[in-house]
Amino acid sequence: METRNDRQDRLRILVSLLYYHPHPTGLTIHVQRVAEELARRGHEVTVLTARYDASLPRDEQMLNGVRVVRLRTLPLAISRGMLMPAWPWAALALALRHDVIWANLPMLETAALALVSRLAGRAIVATHHGDLILPQAPLNRLIGALMYRFYTLLARRAAQLVAYSDDYAAHSRWLAPYREKISVISPPVSMPAPDRKAATRLRSRWAPEGGPLIGFAGRFVEEKRPDLLLRALEVVVEAFPQVRVVFAGQHEVAYEHTLERHAALLKRWRGRIRFLGVLRGMQAMANFYAACDVLALTSDSECFALVQVESMLCGTPVVMTDTPGGRVPVRVTGMGRLAPVGDWRAIGEALVAVLQEPERYRRPRQAIGQAFCFQETVDRYERLFRRHARN
Repeated sequence: METRNDRQDRLRILVSLLYYHPHPTGLTIHVQRVAEELARRGHEVTVLTARYDASLPRDEQMLNGVRVVRLRTLPLAISRGMLMPAWPWAALALALRHDVIWANLPMLETAALALVSRLAGRAIVATHHGDLILPQAPLNRLIGALMYRFYTLLARRAAQLVAYSDDYAAHSRWLAPYREKISVISPPVSMPAPDRKAATRLRSRWAPEGGPLIGFAGRFVEEKRPDLLLRALEVVVEAFPQVRVVFAGQHEVAYEHTLERHAALLKRWRGRIRFLGVLRGMQAMANFYAACDVLALTSDSECFALVQVESMLCGTPVVMTDTPGGRVPVRVTGMGRLAPVGDWRAIGEALVAVLQEPERYRRPRQAIGQAFCFQETVDRYERLFRRHARN
């Protein structure tokens, strides 16, 4: 039987973000993992999000203990964003029924969420999942300027801002002005052990000649700079003539044309490249990482890159560009190498170094799990929500 103390200990948390499960991005996975663990601990968690795909359930559904409210979107998209006409009313109604609001930024409704927070008398804990970086174009510059303005309105209103690392917070144009209200919480990492037999089968399929296998996990978009990995092959091939690259993630992206822009590079290396698309399920991702000899992350900016730690947990070292925030997992664990941002030749040299001495860059799974502990991440979020919840 539920007691009065049980009711007092239970938090009612409203989560706001644009995309939720099954959308396959690091931000979505981050929020889903925390939300589901909080629900498992007995809290009432509601996610307010967009019905970005017509095949998704309408209105409400329960997913692993989390109530998900999806709102209809207009056919007009603004870059990665979507317009939800019912959002202001739905957000206010839900905020009044919850104790605290967890905002996940960036999102178009940022400024409106600050107003909802004020009207409902509820505090906001806002996780900043990275500065908004769009391809260079006049419209994108306008969108970026407006989003930054919207963000500042919420940042001033928020009771607490969450950053992935001190390193990213210190270098972020968006976060740096608000250092006094920032808490650092690592992303929630949860990764099953790979099936080694399945990984071996994948490896024989993707690299039939027995050469090394380089993995890339992420969308094929400009900010991830997959072109740098393709250019780096010129260096790697000299040392490993049979090298292959496998891309796991969305490669045909509606709001960008990165694939088309780099058609010449793709054509040059077409015999060495395989696109896997989005891999469904964490076990499939674990087997992917384990099949690879090294994971390459070549982004111009990266606030953390969750896939780094996932790869490390599966025994696969990483080559990461030396970006604020993104370099943290390699620095903390030593399980990989850093390369200068934008330097494809240096990236290629780092890949060769890891492939030549893989054991030098491997660490025990337990050590990685201790450095980035899932339960500690959720504990910290839970303490923040409790501190700022309406009494």
